[in-house]
Amino acid sequence: MQTGSSLSSAPCYLSDNNPEILNVQAAGAQQALVNSLSRVFGIHLSNNPTSPEHLFLSDLSRLFHQRRVDTEHSLERHDAPWEHVYLIQYGILRLFRESPSGKTAVHHFFTEGDMVWPVFGRSRTARNTLCLTSVTPATLWVADFTAFRSTLQKQGEGVWNGFALALTEELAELTSMREFRKQTMSARERYLLLLEEYPELVKRVPDNQLASWLGVVPATFSRIKSALKPEHK
Repeated sequence: MQTGSSLSSAPCYLSDNNPEILNVQAAGAQQALVNSLSRVFGIHLSNNPTSPEHLFLSDLSRLFHQRRVDTEHSLERHDAPWEHVYLIQYGILRLFRESPSGKTAVHHFFTEGDMVWPVFGRSRTARNTLCLTSVTPATLWVADFTAFRSTLQKQGEGVWNGFALALTEELAELTSMREFRKQTMSARERYLLLLEEYPELVKRVPDNQLASWLGVVPATFSRIKSALKPEHK
């Protein structure tokens, strides 16, 4: 029988202390954070812990602490400066604006692996109009935004500018495309694209929030969803 670390062992063997089984320990929380940051910044980590890239990510990781929140927990509110950076380990966050009457417009959903921070200068002041709330129970890595930006700027102005520009462009592209679809596609067509492009969000996000994101009233969303159910069983 072939053995080796490249092969998986049946779960029932794990309690037998078989000497041929290699027990690989899961990465610690801090190392998992460093790995997540490396993906955010597009840095390939080498095995050398003294490399400049590894030292940079290690320094950055020290700014973060882990936080667990329940569903519909308010993380950032309008009319107050946005103060934190969030790296999502588990869960979904909702970025939205809310009118004085309580009506909301959902702008974006963030999921596992995403980093969320105050992209727009206005959102870092008391004139902030954006809110950030958990859609599901979430496990987050949280850091002070000012300290986070300062650490990146110390690496050279190009590091912060490159990081900030990448996310700003991504959000701008998604926003403009969603607006284009609102103007040129029917609600049914937009719902079908939602099913195709974001199947996990459809499973995990409440319908009323998805309706707001699509730009339709909940009753219309529910009617389209019910009509299409037989086609997507």
